[in-house]
Amino acid sequence: MQILDKLRSVESRFLEIESRLGDPELAGQPGEFRRLSQEHASLQDLVAEFRSFKKLQSDIVSNKELVGGRDADLSDLAKEELKSLEPALEESRKKLQILLLPKDPNDDKNILFEIRAGAGGDEAGLFVGELFRLYQRYCERQGWRVEVMSASSTGIGGFKEIIALVTGNQVFSRLKWEGGVHRVQRVPATEAQGRIHTSTVTVAVLPEAEEVDVSINPQDLRIDVFRSGGAGGQGVNTTDSAVRITHLPSGLVVVCQDERSQLKNKDKAMRILRSRLLEQEQEKAAKEHSAQRKSMVGTGDRSERIRTYNFPQGRLTDHRIGLTLYQLPEVMEGKIDEILDGLQAYYQMEALKEQGLSHG
Repeated sequence: MQILDKLRSVESRFLEIESRLGDPELAGQPGEFRRLSQEHASLQDLVAEFRSFKKLQSDIVSNKELVGGRDADLSDLAKEELKSLEPALEESRKKLQILLLPKDPNDDKNILFEIRAGAGGDEAGLFVGELFRLYQRYCERQGWRVEVMSASSTGIGGFKEIIALVTGNQVFSRLKWEGGVHRVQRVPATEAQGRIHTSTVTVAVLPEAEEVDVSINPQDLRIDVFRSGGAGGQGVNTTDSAVRITHLPSGLVVVCQDERSQLKNKDKAMRILRSRLLEQEQEKAAKEHSAQRKSMVGTGDRSERIRTYNFPQGRLTDHRIGLTLYQLPEVMEGKIDEILDGLQAYYQMEALKEQGLSHG
């Protein structure tokens, strides 16, 4: 059986690593010790579940042998136990299938959230701010930290774009499916006739790049400093604190002007640039992923969407998984676990199909 063969191989490797970690000579090889410790930790959950699976299998065999035996009481007890053991075995099998899926190397990373106004003018800009607050509230509940890296306001309470860094445990793993076009349907405050307008906002979720992930030659950068514009108080506008970094080979441009300190703005701009370059490199290495992401984010046109927020009906629909919730006020307060759980389950099943593990 394909899955069992894989699991036996993993358990064998796990035992081999345990044996090597107990070798006193390894103490003199800190790099190798760290690498083996990380591999051991990455296999631990899978091996524990496999051992639980084998125990359930053994218990089922033992109980089946007792059913129909001479001892009627034992036979009845075995039948009762089988009622819970067999579903537990099936549940364990599903967990193993998911644990066997290749790990996304970005799952442990922090993320850069980029939210931009698409179609719909001022109304789209207002929804950028509301969508950012939705994610901000969700992140607060998770104990994650949200830091605004760059924001461009529209002057009426909305934003052309907001870029934020979210740091915490398994952030990318949880939020990576939020990238795409989010469509909002509602009556704008400025609409005298009470007509429903449709606007769009685009969301991109980028794993944060560390310096070791992306090599940037300083000679490839053009760094301009200028006086910050817009809101921010007199202190911001009297010094050349704003920073524009252009990466000449790729043409990528990042501007940061939210901080009073030129150094802080430069640091933020470099973090954004590194993450965008990392994304470019990963897309080159996986063209299919690139095509998928581009089709998700698209142009921001009203017809392209992953999710619709319909305010008159209090309805949210995620079009990828066909999930509809009539809990829009709660969703806008950051209560999106049901949506994220549904997306995670859907993409896990898709991955299982690709790996040929969805049956057996």
